[in-house]
Amino acid sequence: MTHLEARGTAMGALDEDHLATAAAAAAAIVAACECYEEEEHDIVEVGGGDGDGDGEAPADAMEPAVRALLLGLGEDARREGLRRTPKRVAKAFRDGTRGYRQKVKDIVQGALFPEVGVDKRTGSAGGTGGQVVVRDIDLFSYCESCLLPFSVQCHVGYVPSGGRVVGLSKLSRVADVFAKRLQNPQRLANEVCSALHGSIQPAGVAVALQCWHIPLPENLKCKSMQGWISTSHSSCSGVFEGENSSFWNDFSALLKLRGIDMERDNHSASISWCPLRSHEVPVCNGHHKKATTNGAISPKSMPAPSNMVSAVSSMLLSLGEDPIRKELVGTPLRYVQWLMKFRACNLDVKLNGFTLNNLSVYESPTGDAIGHRAIHSELHLPFCAQCEHHLLPFYGVVHIGYFVSGDGEVIDRSHFQALVHFYGCKLQVQERMTRQIAEAVYSVSRGGVIVVVEANHICMISRGIEKLRSSTATIAVLGQFLTDPSAKALFLQNILDATGLAA
Repeated sequence: MTHLEARGTAMGALDEDHLATAAAAAAAIVAACECYEEEEHDIVEVGGGDGDGDGEAPADAMEPAVRALLLGLGEDARREGLRRTPKRVAKAFRDGTRGYRQKVKDIVQGALFPEVGVDKRTGSAGGTGGQVVVRDIDLFSYCESCLLPFSVQCHVGYVPSGGRVVGLSKLSRVADVFAKRLQNPQRLANEVCSALHGSIQPAGVAVALQCWHIPLPENLKCKSMQGWISTSHSSCSGVFEGENSSFWNDFSALLKLRGIDMERDNHSASISWCPLRSHEVPVCNGHHKKATTNGAISPKSMPAPSNMVSAVSSMLLSLGEDPIRKELVGTPLRYVQWLMKFRACNLDVKLNGFTLNNLSVYESPTGDAIGHRAIHSELHLPFCAQCEHHLLPFYGVVHIGYFVSGDGEVIDRSHFQALVHFYGCKLQVQERMTRQIAEAVYSVSRGGVIVVVEANHICMISRGIEKLRSSTATIAVLGQFLTDPSAKALFLQNILDATGLAA
C-alpha cells in the first residue's frame, strides 16, 4: 500500500496545559449543573423499546455538558421532555463512537476460511484470485467538523490470496468500526481499506463510499435525502491500484449492476463536505473565519456562548477524543452554532392579527357552521426542527387544510410558512408541533382544521436504530373535520395527488 496510512489505535497524550484547561472547564460545567443532579437520580431506569433505559457507565462530563447546552439554549432542563435528554444524548454519542473501543483483529480473528478454488493458470475463483464484493452496506458516522451524523453507503471488494476467504459479515463489521468514530468520508474510506488489507492479507482491497450530509436547515428539501450534500470517495490497495487495473474495472462494473457509478478519486475537497464549514475562509494555523459579504459577517451567524463551546470540548474529551486534534479545531463552535439555530425564544408571531407565542392559542369558537364549503389548503410547507429527546434534527413537510367560518379569514401561504417556522425552529417533538400548528390555525379560521406532518428523524437512523427508510407521520384534526369524514378523506387525497405531481 503506497498511499494509505493506518490510524493508530491510541491517540497521543494531550499536553498538560490543555488537559488541565479542559478538565477545569468540565468541572465548571458539573458545578453549574449540580442543581439538577438530585432530581435526575430519582428517575427509575426501565429498559424501553428505544434502548434508552439500558445500563450505562458511571456518569462523566457528558451529561452535565448536555445540561449546559440546554441552559445555553434558554431551555429548562428540568421540564418533563428534557429531564432525560442528557442521558439520551450521552448514550447516542457513546454508541456513535463505539469504534474507538473496538479492534479489527478481534472481529476478523477466526473468520478466515480455506477456499482453494481453481488453479490460477486456468482462471480465478475461490481463494485464488476471484474478486468478492459486498455492496450497499448502510452505515452512519458523526462528522468530525460539526458532530452531526452523516449517512454512508459502503461497498467493499477484495481479492483473496493464500487460498483463504473471509466471512462476508466481517467486511461490514470492520467498516462499521471505523464509521463509529468521528470521521470525514475520505479518511473513512482509507481506514477501512487499510484495516482490511492488514488483517486478512488479500491481494488487494477496494472501498467505495457514497456519503450524504444533512445541510443547513434553510436548504433542506421536502423529500427524504433531497437537498442533502452528497459526495463519493474511494480507496484501494494492492492489485486494485494503478490507472489500468483490471480488478478496479471489474469492481466498478459490479457496482454499476446496482446502478452505482463510481469513478476512482471521485470526491470533493473536505472543506466543502460539511455545510457548517462551507462558508468559512481558511486562514493560517488551521483556523477559520466566517465568510463575509461586503466585509460584514453574515447576519445568519450568531455568537456562540463560550460556556457552551467549553461544554462540547468536554464532551469530546469524555469520548476519548482530542479537542486540539487538527481536524477537530473549531468543531465545538460549529456544533454550538448549529444548536443556536433552535434556541428557545419568546418572540411573538402575528397570524392575520392574532398574536402567537409559546403558549397554546387554541380557543373554541362559539359556533361552527357545518355547511359544505371549499377546503382551503396549503401543502408541502418545509420545516426543520431539533428533537428535544436526542438533540438531533428532524425535518419534513407540513400540510394544512382548513374551513373558514363566518368571522374567519383566509390565510396567506407566507403566514403559514412563518407559523411552521415559529413552531418548528426550536427543541420540539413532532406530536406537539402538529397539535400546536392545528390549534393556532383553528384560532384564526374558526371553522375546522386538519394538519398532517411528515418527517424524517435523524435519531431514527443514526443512534443504533438505523432504520434508513423510516418516516413518521402525525395528524391533528379539529372542528368540522372531526364530524365530516368525507372532508378529511378529500384533503388526504389532495396531499396524495400533490405528492404525485411533485415526484
